[in-house]
Amino acid sequence: MTLNYTKPIEQAITSSDKTFLSIRYAIVEGDIASGSKLSETELSTKYGVSRAVIREAINRLETCHLVERKANVGARVVSLTPDGLIELYQIRESLEGMAARLAAKNMTSEEIAELNQLLDIHAEKVKQEGSYYQEAGDVDFHYRIILGCKNKQLISLLVDGIYHLVRMYRVQLGMSGPRITTAFDEHKAIVSAIQNKDEELAEMLMRRHIMYSKNNIANKLA
Repeated sequence: MTLNYTKPIEQAITSSDKTFLSIRYAIVEGDIASGSKLSETELSTKYGVSRAVIREAINRLETCHLVERKANVGARVVSLTPDGLIELYQIRESLEGMAARLAAKNMTSEEIAELNQLLDIHAEKVKQEGSYYQEAGDVDFHYRIILGCKNKQLISLLVDGIYHLVRMYRVQLGMSGPRITTAFDEHKAIVSAIQNKDEELAEMLMRRHIMYSKNNIANKLA
């Protein structure tokens, strides 16, 4: 279930997969602007594939909650709005809070050690680059926690459901300013709770972390 936005084409198997992953990456990163209309003809030319392949990719993007269809309008990239943020992060706070609780119960010592190593890498990037950008998949702190919960249904709800839309908000609106340092410190506290097998604390810290992130993004949207 490993995801990697940095090399979407290399992981794809078919032309349809390559196109879907490339467009998904472009939407999450903001290369295709939120709220913009998706033209099958233009995308077909840009990616060098048939309109049928583009149509399939758009259908798949709709299931990821990155694209929506409206009568007499067609397919558009979802807009990043205050109301959309609140609804999404209410769900995220609940589900990822539970994931953190289960991760404290189910993650192995080796997995926790790898999580600490990941934070060390992140710390170095924050120091060198002054930003806290995380690629998707195994190098994303939240993705590791989600997998660490070991609950297949919860993983599916998060990864196959809202993960990409959450990343769209995080990447485009949530990774700059003072929030960089505080978010990293919150990550360290969550890992500490998981390492200590403190399920209740891990859930509380994750919920609080996501609430703070929501408030930070909401200020930018306002």
